[in-house]
Amino acid sequence: MTADIEEKLARIGITGTLYKLYLTAVGLGGASITEVAAKAGLARTTAHDALAKLEEEGLIRFVDHGKRRFVVAQDPGVLLERIEARRQMLEDVMPVLRSMYHHETGKPNVRFHPGPEGIRTTLWDTLSGGDTVLRATLSMKELMAEPGLDEMERYLTERARRGIWLHVIRSAERDIAPIWPSSQEQRRELRYAPPAHQLAMTCFIYGNKVALISSARESYGMIIDSAEFAAFQASMFDAMWSLSIPT
Repeated sequence: MTADIEEKLARIGITGTLYKLYLTAVGLGGASITEVAAKAGLARTTAHDALAKLEEEGLIRFVDHGKRRFVVAQDPGVLLERIEARRQMLEDVMPVLRSMYHHETGKPNVRFHPGPEGIRTTLWDTLSGGDTVLRATLSMKELMAEPGLDEMERYLTERARRGIWLHVIRSAERDIAPIWPSSQEQRRELRYAPPAHQLAMTCFIYGNKVALISSARESYGMIIDSAEFAAFQASMFDAMWSLSIPT
């Protein structure tokens, strides 16, 4: 059992001296640095430096009582909080890191997300580009089927909350309800494509990415991370935007 714990804690960086001291501190509950070091079989100076590292990680805390300093292990639940905080941090920086990576390597990245969950994943990724304006063509008939009105309302509310403007082109014939008009409050400017151009697929252009959302029948989302492709699609969108009818 102890070996199993040691192996698992090693995966999150608690190894060697740190492992011995943390497990000893947990077992003792509260003890002086000298007592923790002796119980772990370590010199006091070695233990002191390692315990300072554990304190930085939030796994133990020091309590001064008179001239003596005691070591108190924190609740082991802090390990889960530590992992969750790092996961959240990585999620926040991942879009930027991926963009930098593909920019430096010169290689585009294509991610295919099948099914309804893939469509939702693709939709929400469009808020990760750091842009103040999103370019989009929306096929309303398809979006009402998947991801559905409720999910779209949540997405649009969050987009507006983040202060991101949406420049959107739709086809009047594919609108199935008079919703989502141009709105200063909702940070949305709507134009209708010329009648000769039917927009049957939803597309977002943001940062170095282009996101495509299929119909519910084909049911997939796809994200193309390519600076050149995104720039090309942005130029095509701007051309269509200039021909479309403001509302």
